[in-house]
Amino acid sequence: MKTHLDWSAYDTYGVGDAYAGIPATGGNYAKAVAVCMNNHQCQRDGKGVMCPSYRITHDPAHSTGARVKAFKAALNGELGDDPFAHPDLARAMDLCVSCKGCKKECPSAVDMTLIKTEYLAQKNERLGISRRTRLFAALPAWLHQYRQSLAVLVRWRNASPWLAALVERWLGISARRPIPEIVSRPFREAKAESAGQRGKVALFVDTFSHYYTPEVAEDAIAVLEAGGYRVEVLRPAAGAAEPARPLCCGRTYLSQGQVEAAKVEARRVMAALGPALAEGTPIVGLEPSCLLALRDEFYSLGLGPAVGQLGKQAFLFEEFLMREANKGLQLNLKPLPGGKAVVHGHCHQKAFGAMKSVKKVLGWIPDFEFEIVDASCCGMSGSFGLEAEHYAASVCMGELALLPAVRAAASDAPIIADGFSCRHQILDGTGRQAMHVATLLQRALA
Repeated sequence: MKTHLDWSAYDTYGVGDAYAGIPATGGNYAKAVAVCMNNHQCQRDGKGVMCPSYRITHDPAHSTGARVKAFKAALNGELGDDPFAHPDLARAMDLCVSCKGCKKECPSAVDMTLIKTEYLAQKNERLGISRRTRLFAALPAWLHQYRQSLAVLVRWRNASPWLAALVERWLGISARRPIPEIVSRPFREAKAESAGQRGKVALFVDTFSHYYTPEVAEDAIAVLEAGGYRVEVLRPAAGAAEPARPLCCGRTYLSQGQVEAAKVEARRVMAALGPALAEGTPIVGLEPSCLLALRDEFYSLGLGPAVGQLGKQAFLFEEFLMREANKGLQLNLKPLPGGKAVVHGHCHQKAFGAMKSVKKVLGWIPDFEFEIVDASCCGMSGSFGLEAEHYAASVCMGELALLPAVRAAASDAPIIADGFSCRHQILDGTGRQAMHVATLLQRALA
């Protein structure tokens, strides 16, 4: 089987393959599927993330374990000669939101997010790529080339129920969901204000922060500079193709199964990171799904040994601050007005154990009270909540815990969520505007 991702990390798995349940075909990809030991931890409610689709349906068919069984059947030939185009596999994967909860919470660490990426790549190869898939995947390129035109079209679509219905029929984007609007002024790097007494950091400004919420990047820079760091925003390497186009981790391509396009983006990022990696400069990111792609999916894109070093130098904003606090960093912060804050963790933050750094950093604000919502996936999950056929499931996931918690918060209570998609879901579901931790800390600077 020719795979699109590098599955060599699993090549030592399966001593005694006959007993491990590894499918007959699929090579190391089959081994990644076969790590599931059927302990049914994915079929539960209560604390944790896994498995959002099971939590809203209580149907074992929409659990990680059932998806594993479907893949084993496909790779064993039970779904015919072209299993990746088989409707049974499509049904099994339909409600998977790539939350990565199973990678952390499953005792066998089933990486269904990566398995799904390979599945979508195989499916696209056989069935072709839809207009909607092309649109969602290539969003970074569209925003660079046609930002102003797209901004106008999105505003028209959001303001017109008739146009929203037309877009749903043509592209399958739910007419019941507003599309996030593109800002008129994207992120622009300002002259560094700090001499960098505590050293230099390389800031990775992702596509969403660049075109939708530039204030998040600007606030992060303000906080880092207040802490005594010189901030250098990562730019394409000298001589790179498309030098004016901002860097992109490739997340949108991976989520739609366009692995080769994701590799192009990842190579641009690795080239840009060359000097930072050589110098040992910390790399700080703002959007959890983007920064953590550098520490996770990049290993499966065949980018060479430098990815291992990247995994040691790449930090989410709060992770970096917590690390530096252990080395003497102190931010001069003041109390903030408002009631007890509600904090929601992005699925990938929770899957990588990054919420402890969020809790630590928020604790630096004097007299600041907050509660971290014990919630599964918010339900938006990138493009999932925008897809017409998934809109209802998306809302159900949000209503499990997150949206009721936000509605129950005091009207002046800050709502905190680092994920762009999470903030989108919160706004749509409650009318409340959530903010990134960087924005909260910037407001708290004395």
